[in-house]
Amino acid sequence: MTLHPTLIAVTERVLARSAASRAAYLAALRSMIRAEPRRSALSCGNLAHGFAACGAGDKAALAGERSPNIGVVTAYNDMLSAHQPFEGYPERLRASARARGATAQVAGGVPAMCDGVTQGRPGMELSLFSRDVIAMSTAVALSHDMFDAALYLGVCDKIVPGLLIGALSFGHLPGVFVPAGPMPSGISNDQKAAVRKAFAKGEADRAALLASEAAAYHSPGTCTFYGTANSNQVLMEFMGLHVPGGTFVAPNTALRAALTDAAVDAALRCRPGAERPRPIGEMIDERVILNGVVGLLATGGSTNHTLHLIAIAAAAGVQLDWQDMDALSRVVPLLARAYPNGAADVNQLNAAGGPGFLIRELLDAGLLHGDVPTIWGQGLRDYAVEAHLDADGALAWSPAPAESRDISVLRPASAPFQADGGLRLLQGPLGRCVIKTSAVEPSRRSVLAPARIFHSQEDLQAAFDRGELTGDLVAVVRFQGPRANGMPELHGLTPALSILQDRGQRVALVTDGRMSGASGKVPAAIHISPEAALGGPLARLRDGDLVHLDADAGRLDVLVPADEWAARPLAEADLSANSIGYGRGIFSSMRALAAPAERGGGLLPTP
Repeated sequence: MTLHPTLIAVTERVLARSAASRAAYLAALRSMIRAEPRRSALSCGNLAHGFAACGAGDKAALAGERSPNIGVVTAYNDMLSAHQPFEGYPERLRASARARGATAQVAGGVPAMCDGVTQGRPGMELSLFSRDVIAMSTAVALSHDMFDAALYLGVCDKIVPGLLIGALSFGHLPGVFVPAGPMPSGISNDQKAAVRKAFAKGEADRAALLASEAAAYHSPGTCTFYGTANSNQVLMEFMGLHVPGGTFVAPNTALRAALTDAAVDAALRCRPGAERPRPIGEMIDERVILNGVVGLLATGGSTNHTLHLIAIAAAAGVQLDWQDMDALSRVVPLLARAYPNGAADVNQLNAAGGPGFLIRELLDAGLLHGDVPTIWGQGLRDYAVEAHLDADGALAWSPAPAESRDISVLRPASAPFQADGGLRLLQGPLGRCVIKTSAVEPSRRSVLAPARIFHSQEDLQAAFDRGELTGDLVAVVRFQGPRANGMPELHGLTPALSILQDRGQRVALVTDGRMSGASGKVPAAIHISPEAALGGPLARLRDGDLVHLDADAGRLDVLVPADEWAARPLAEADLSANSIGYGRGIFSSMRALAAPAERGGGLLPTP
């Protein structure tokens, strides 16, 4: 199919902007490639340390310096439901490697925190920076130079982006991402949201709320709403880093196990000197990054990826920005409705046709680069499939369904839920920011109302509890950016703001912080850059100023005379408590060096 002219234009713009940085990255990468096993360059003492703990068979293979060795970087812990299934993966991966004449070793572990547990708590202030810690931990794991390929085991919010940034720092190695799959569906997302609202109104007690949450999050596997964790998995499929069809296969099933074995096959076939050498740093180019953006837009995915994709791109020497995302959003149709953009969960989305259906539809519409290398072959068309087991129990694939099995969840490109991807860049005197509109009713995408200023989400919640948030308002929560407090998610505000909107008030949120993958029906201008702590104009705003958020026009304006606005002093906030307790003190250097949200919000990765 002919590529859409906007995709062509954005691709050309990113290629031109990235020419020097991408060339420098590739030159460094190619200088590291070796056709022979990498451990053959180690001294005997180095190598002996590297296999000292192995069994006799693996030790002999590693001492022979001829067979490939796969490094496994795992985000396993047994507190996160999404990562608990990884507990048994190392032994399976080792056995799969042996069966294929190779070895595998767990190179290292990376931290994996759960935003669902830390939401609204001080620990959330470590969340965004954990992405950079994970990237650095990945680099430490691979630094032993024992490995000819790598498998990356991770699912959730900052973990997959961190693993991918770390993988790109070892871009001379092939890399395959290995998911664990979603938990079975629990109570519906609408039921869960209803109980949350009732609790916020004082109409349900803690026991009722906990029972509801436990019925939603109830077993091993990824949470089933379409937040950042599941957006991560869809992006890995769109970027050709998964075994095809593997994104939403449940944990602890025969099909999941077969897909995990196939990941070993893919890693071995992509190593230097093998069937199709494919270093991950060569594979993840400008086109693949933009395929990830398109996948995000077409599914109404997590706003967190307006940060993560920019950081991932930078790690590969690619310069991506919000303008690129905005341009693509105007032509990429919304093809999926999963909570919070709809009532369905990801199991229902998968049953309707899943990522394979979406990839096929977008390829046929000219909205994806199809001629890109993947860990499975040459071309993204390989991913327009569904995985299954054949009659003999072997892994097989069939074409994605020609039609959606449930048009309330998944639609073709010819009849989308909406004509655009629902992500907008907003600009104006308050700075630049993004808004996700795919779950926001069109009539609520423009709000003109007085500002109510808060310096923490707790202060806003307290004002709500006191009944002070009356009339139309733009709730402004500032000093929430990376330099201020690590840019925590403010998803805990959703129930209160939703209640105000349900009462008939016109409500919007404006913040230099984050919402989350669960950004919902209240219009939220987020990630404002520059942030208030860096002297951004958000710090000039005062209670009662009229603010106009217009998502359709791409504007965020304040109706204050220009001379008065320019003369105003910047408000300040006491941020000293952000270094006290919960490990926040040891992240002070990260806060001091963090990039603006528009450049990824963390410590900028370098080629």
